[in-house]
Amino acid sequence: MKMLHSVGELSLLKGPIVLAAGTFDGVHLGHQALILRAMQEASACGGTAVVMTFDRHPAALLRPEKAPKLLTRNDRKIALLEGMRVQSLLMLSFTSELASVTARDFIASLVSSASPLHAVCVGREWFFGKGGEGNVGLLRELGGVGNFSVIQIDPVMVEGSPISSTRIRGAIASGNLMEAAACLGRTFLLSGTVVSGAGLGAKIGFPTANLEVSGMQLPPNGVYAVKVLCGSELLKGVCNIGLRPTVDASATTPVVEVHLFDVSGDLVGENLSLEFMGLMRSEQKFSGIEELKAQIACDCKSARERLSS
Repeated sequence: MKMLHSVGELSLLKGPIVLAAGTFDGVHLGHQALILRAMQEASACGGTAVVMTFDRHPAALLRPEKAPKLLTRNDRKIALLEGMRVQSLLMLSFTSELASVTARDFIASLVSSASPLHAVCVGREWFFGKGGEGNVGLLRELGGVGNFSVIQIDPVMVEGSPISSTRIRGAIASGNLMEAAACLGRTFLLSGTVVSGAGLGAKIGFPTANLEVSGMQLPPNGVYAVKVLCGSELLKGVCNIGLRPTVDASATTPVVEVHLFDVSGDLVGENLSLEFMGLMRSEQKFSGIEELKAQIACDCKSARERLSS
């Protein structure tokens, strides 16, 4: 997959260009339908399909206090798009400068860079340009001027309701991972990079890999049996999501830590993807380290049994 980072780089691709535009957080079944439609259109006209998205959710810059939790990090999003055999990905840095470009000027830059711009595929709720002033109606108007067509994709439905990233976030937050998987078209995975921790787990005999997952949508706090993908290796373990009240009474931000079975060595810097195979218990506060240690041993035993069945 060819990676592009500026609108001007569209001129390097074989035209006609068909853009699939969106945030694409989660690359769920609705996103996949939109992207596949763009790929079909590009194949029919002998051109190149390009997925156009941003390196962060626009709200993270414009309304950080209201920015939604993310379903996929950029590396995971790229991997999913590669799995769909997307030809080219235009990942724009969403900066204050880009946010200040008017809707008309943004589309004009696409038209002038693509050789030519044949079509733009969007969902019906796609907004673009300064202040989100552009919508599908304006896009069609500009398509008439710029000589490109607009292909609007209707929502994909699951169990009678439209799929959306917002719906999936809600399902994950409530622990309904089956609904999330039905909307994603695959098992929900929580991905993060292993960072250094305080080392308490190792001191009590249960070393943990602490994941950097800031900004990501998490399942409810609790202890889970998990399958863990580390590179090409599939591992098993037990994961705790929560505030760790036994060891940190002042914590306000959930921590994700996983104890991997039969694994030794330093994993700092590795990327792990967790598949949640079942909630074993909610998070609780223990009287002290010894009681916590005994409970972790029970959790590990239960997780091994669940993962082997």
